[in-house]
Amino acid sequence: MAITAAQVKELRDTTGAGMMDAKKALTETDGDMQAAQDWLRTKGLAKAAKKSGRTAAEGLVAVRVEDGKGVAVEVNSETDFVAKNADFQEMVGQIAETALHVPDTGALGDFEIGGKSINAMITDKIATIGENMSIRRMAHLSGDTVVSYVHGAAAPGMGKIGVLVAVKGEDGGFARQVAMHIAAANPAALDETSLDQDFVARERAVLTEQARESGKPEQVIEKMIDGRMKKFLAENTLMGQAFVVDPDKTVAQAAEEAGLAVTGYVRLEVGEGIEKVEEDFAAEVAKARGE
Repeated sequence: MAITAAQVKELRDTTGAGMMDAKKALTETDGDMQAAQDWLRTKGLAKAAKKSGRTAAEGLVAVRVEDGKGVAVEVNSETDFVAKNADFQEMVGQIAETALHVPDTGALGDFEIGGKSINAMITDKIATIGENMSIRRMAHLSGDTVVSYVHGAAAPGMGKIGVLVAVKGEDGGFARQVAMHIAAANPAALDETSLDQDFVARERAVLTEQARESGKPEQVIEKMIDGRMKKFLAENTLMGQAFVVDPDKTVAQAAEEAGLAVTGYVRLEVGEGIEKVEEDFAAEVAKARGE
């Protein structure tokens, strides 16, 4: 029998399954709505879709570098326990390898690995492992030389923080030191010109109000603001920060001594910016029982 769009929508609303999965379920069951729901459940697809509403703020960042190009990809799971799962790690590694040659996150899910799309791979893993998972973001970097660093490594090339650094010049290990610095110091931008100007303006406004509360003369206030802004810019830009390997120098000074120019960087940290929902113990037990 012909399956209508209205039937597909109803099944999707009921189960949370994807459009193609819902259509296939109805086709397989001759349009029987209850049988289609059962079909999705037996395939693990309804169960996987149900989990897709849960917060996934753990997981891994994987990095890959090849011929002056690098990519960092964040793949999330609900718990750190899954991030240590070998099957999950293998999938994240495969996704990162593919991401090297994919322009953006939106397109990544449609690419196939072994005849199956990445989106389908993730759906299968959700059903098998029992947690929501998703590709949250990825970032590319290119340059004369690109190096990677992973902090809190769970497996080769993947961990809690992934960093890429691009440099111009002959690198003798300095770029990796810079990558380690970025992982620890988390600069907001490469240099002053790269900073979000709205971010800078907000900081200046706050510092101005703080300085005016001192009640000092206007010319003194202006000097106070300039001094505090200089410190703010140094603390928030990679080039202005004190180099963790040698705090007596800025990263810019250390790079100049190494005969290199740092041309860009990427830093992704698992769960950064995701609001985690705290649950009590009873709720966790109920979740584990599938209630």
